[in-house]
Formats: sequence, C-alpha cells, structure tokens
Amino acid sequence: MAEKNIVDELIIGNEVFVPFLTETVIQKRIVEIAEEINVDYKSKLPIIIGVLNGSFIFMSDLVKNITVQCEIDFFKLSSYGDSKISSGEVKLVKELNADIKERHVIIVEDIVDSGLSIKFIEELMARFLPASMKVVSLLMKPDSLKYKVNIDYIGFEIPNKFVIGYGLDYAQRYRNLRSIYMLKD
Repeated sequence: MAEKNIVDELIIGNEVFVPFLTETVIQKRIVEIAEEINVDYKSKLPIIIGVLNGSFIFMSDLVKNITVQCEIDFFKLSSYGDSKISSGEVKLVKELNADIKERHVIIVEDIVDSGLSIKFIEELMARFLPASMKVVSLLMKPDSLKYKVNIDYIGFEIPNKFVIGYGLDYAQRYRNLRSIYMLKD
C-alpha cells in the first residue's frame, strides 16, 4: 500500500527536498519509544513537557501510545526564527504552567542538532528541582552536536542535513507534512 501524501520531491524556492522518513516508519518507532517509557515509568506519574512548536505532532502521537498515567504541559523556546540555522541564542518564550518540583519530567523535542536547546532546558529544569528528567527526541544529528547532552530516547539518528515535515518547519511552514523530507544535496 502506498503512503498517503508522499511526493517524490518538494521544491521550495530553489531547494529540493526528498522523502527521508515515511509516516509508517515514524509511527512504528514512536510505538517502540512509548513502550520503553511505559516500562520505565510503570509505577510513576510523569509530566510530559513538549517543546513548542516543533514537538507538538510527535508528542501527540507519542502520548497516544503511552499507557501509564501522565500529565502534559508545554513551554516554548526560540533559537531559529525563520532561519535554517540556529541563532546560537535560546530564549524562553512561553513558561510552564505546571509545578515540576519533585516530579518525574519527560521533555519531548522534535530534533536535537547542536544540543544548545537541550543544554538550556537542562539548566532551566534544574532550577525547579524535579525528581528526575529524561529527554526524548524524534531526531538527533550526532555529527552536529556542540554540547554534551544526554538524550534518553532517540527516534532516529540522522545526518547533518536540513529536514522538514512532521512538526519540523522551514520559516514556520511545512510542519503539517505527514513524512519527513531532507534537503537534497
């Protein structure tokens, strides 16, 4: 059966994006990650915190597969603006609504590339004294890491190339694509 809404290539300006991870492949991996979380948090009540805007689709699909009781919150960071390259400065745009002191926190990210945002999140969360904190990221670019960060659950390790779709954007567009597309060489 053919994947829904898959195109051979997307042309955005003068750049070409090709299919990289299909919706089926993504969903299969999400179920596997959720199963790990279900085991790790069997007798706990974690609070799952999404990093907006990119993580919202991944987090939605992830929590649908988590069977342990959990709470959900979001915060928003900014480090890219409309660029494909991080500005190198992370700003907190929306704070948490929940009190996470002595709580088991699971941070949900769409992608970890330099590690700057995760480093910022680790420092931010430490101020609130959670009982534990783990990070889940759909994508990770190990070759582009500039900071030593710990990612506890990784969906896919990918090359250091620009990707869009499934929550990942290009100037706030293309998040709604069901699959992930990679910038063609």
